Amino acid sequence: MSKIVSMDTALDLIRDGAVVGTSGFMIAGTPESVFRAMGERYAQTGHPRDLTCVFCASQGNAEGQGYDHLAQDGMIAKIIGGHFGLTPKLGKYMAENKCQAYNYPLGVVAGIFRAAIQQRPGELTKVGLKTFVDPRLEGGKINAVTTEDLVKVVEFEGEEWLWYPTPKFDVAIIRGTTGDEDGNITIEHEPVNLEMRTIAMAVKACGGKVIVQVKNAVRAGSLTADRVEIPGIFVDAVVVSPDPIEEHRQTKAYFYDPSMSGHINVPVDSIPPLPLDVRKVLARRAAMELTPHAVINLGIGVPEGVAVVAAEEGFGDQLTMTTESGVMGGIPCGGGAFGAGQNALGILDMRTMFDFYDGGGLDMTVLGLAEVNAKGDINVGRFGPKTPGCGGFINISQNTGKVVFCGSFTSGGLELEIGNGALHIIREGRNRKFVENVQQVTYSGEYGASIGQEVLYVTERAVFRLTRAGIVLTEIAPGVDLQKDVLDQMGFLPILSKDLKQMDPRIFQAEKMGLTI
Repeated sequence: MSKIVSMDTALDLIRDGAVVGTSGFMIAGTPESVFRAMGERYAQTGHPRDLTCVFCASQGNAEGQGYDHLAQDGMIAKIIGGHFGLTPKLGKYMAENKCQAYNYPLGVVAGIFRAAIQQRPGELTKVGLKTFVDPRLEGGKINAVTTEDLVKVVEFEGEEWLWYPTPKFDVAIIRGTTGDEDGNITIEHEPVNLEMRTIAMAVKACGGKVIVQVKNAVRAGSLTADRVEIPGIFVDAVVVSPDPIEEHRQTKAYFYDPSMSGHINVPVDSIPPLPLDVRKVLARRAAMELTPHAVINLGIGVPEGVAVVAAEEGFGDQLTMTTESGVMGGIPCGGGAFGAGQNALGILDMRTMFDFYDGGGLDMTVLGLAEVNAKGDINVGRFGPKTPGCGGFINISQNTGKVVFCGSFTSGGLELEIGNGALHIIREGRNRKFVENVQQVTYSGEYGASIGQEVLYVTERAVFRLTRAGIVLTEIAPGVDLQKDVLDQMGFLPILSKDLKQMDPRIFQAEKMGLTI
């Protein structure tokens, strides 16, 4: 009997109270047609309800797709997710205490799926120690109705570890490109492999059902072995997207770009340089920390600019850039295509990439900076009632020897004059980022100092370094007043270096820096 079925037949596999594992990184790999159909069925029938949903990355486009279809009263009872930034309706649903909600590090969620394959009761790891995921702080709980501590601190051979329990999965909802009548699935138009096969195997190991959304359906025997990513033995139902242009996009920014699926390579000399603004200043200062042949990770937003600076200065080809979605080498994409890449050396599944990160494989990472306290703790995951989540931030920041956090010194109306080798503050931002207390500990300065990490906090006007005693101010920008523009804009007094230096004036000039590594 063919495994290619109607949407209604596939949805019949999802029972009330099911534990559901889903794939996706923003829109890449996200089974949008199934999500939409689930939401419509619930609105009409009230089923399936009381779902527990487990996923790694934010699955949506910030405009109503993905998990936002499921943010209906009673439909979701519990969330265990790595990131929620692209699903604002789901974020509101959680903030209004309409379900229990836990935020785990993205790599840990991927590890939980693998633990289910291996029939292990949980994932044992140091990832998350002394951050908000640690039950001695918040246990990853992100709203008032979430009271049970799922995460536990355990001691093994004299060391502290965190233990994350493995759910018993009932249903997988994942995505591929082409499916045949036997349920074999290819992913040739996906920009990344993500965790599709891992989730399918995890759910089958639990005795559950696997639903796969595809763009194309073919006869049995049409797919050769080298194309099959998910063998049919792991699949129960294949559904064809009724609207592949809008509901089976490669990324939010592109329906399909062959360079993002590794089918072609594109010229790299056409990358336009960044304009001389705060983002370029931050990217330039971060790029000064790079070393030849370094393997690095760049976070979303401001850190993406480091790749552009490296290309402009002529040493981009001396770096191997990676993304947590699985892209190894090449040019990471930004904006609506974040998570994809061009000219990649290879594409790993997401859990394998996090194995690489957790094992200390990176030489350096550049990540965002939203709030910092005197101990060097960072918050990037909670802003008042909004909780976008930590994503891969904790895995990457805790396991990389050299970490550069980047962000503007203040936010909200900040205006700068940059040029001729200097920086001048025209109008100060309304919001301080260097504060007495961060809203969430997404990175623990205490933990980083204890394991000997080299950590910098880079802003457009000042640079700080992490020590066991706290953060130390080591550099200020030319044209900046130490007291008025730096110290008076902080919620605490940092340690002042005895050898306080001026940031390199070349950072603040329109011309190339002439930077080499």
